[in-house]
Amino acid sequence: MTNIIKIAVVQTNPALMKNEENLNGIICNTKEAASNGVNLIVFPECSLTGYIFNSRKEALPYAETIPGPAIKRIAALCKELNVFVILGLLEKDKNKLYNAAALISPEGLIGSYRKTHLPYLGIDRFVDRGNRPFEVYRTPVGNIGIEICYDIIFPENSRVMALQGADILVLPTNFPKGRGEKITEHVVTTRAIENRVYVVTANRIGSERGHGFSGLSKIASATWETLALASPDKEEIIYAEIDLDVARKKHDTIKPGQHETDFIKDRRPELYGIISEPVDEITLT
Repeated sequence: MTNIIKIAVVQTNPALMKNEENLNGIICNTKEAASNGVNLIVFPECSLTGYIFNSRKEALPYAETIPGPAIKRIAALCKELNVFVILGLLEKDKNKLYNAAALISPEGLIGSYRKTHLPYLGIDRFVDRGNRPFEVYRTPVGNIGIEICYDIIFPENSRVMALQGADILVLPTNFPKGRGEKITEHVVTTRAIENRVYVVTANRIGSERGHGFSGLSKIASATWETLALASPDKEEIIYAEIDLDVARKKHDTIKPGQHETDFIKDRRPELYGIISEPVDEITLT
């Protein structure tokens, strides 16, 4: 496959506790995006379930295993349309509940991610913290790392996946109104700049139980431009073509021998020790 990849981000307004309705919407949007020749389609956080649950007990009936019924239906569609899909859902695993995202290919489920950093908000008040190491999935549409919403605030996640060879960082999110706009404008772009990767943000719109969401789904370039940006309040699909070779070129030569930078090799990890110390062992002074 060529290193030019076409990405679609689907900005939706999922209905709380209406999995079947949301899944039908995901299927319709996947078909529409695929008809425009895309390779990778990204949906928001909790796009299957909704987000503002009031308790773990309320949320559990809407969680699925990974793989499970919804993932199997999406996998069949990916095979039919020859596309890759990333979507957010609630995952149940024995007695655990996670805010998760799944990566699905034409060959089936590739892998999943469980949200690592949890704000005290919505369903994240009641789920378990993801504790898997960050992973980069090597696929025909690029080396893909996944994080979810609040995770983007912590730069270590993105850097770890960049060091593992990520070309694309995918961020399903439910950014709230009043804060999400600035995160999209500044933080998402910063993660692309500091790691020289593409950052794909799929946000939602609408409101649930009085909580509004900011939209503005975005595809940020590894060369720091905004390639596509959705509206703050409409369901829509945005598209962009990316060049994987750009994300793989970390060394910039402005003037040979005089002005060169390398965003990976110029790091000084021997000075960063405090970053990996346990939280309860650090006292800010």
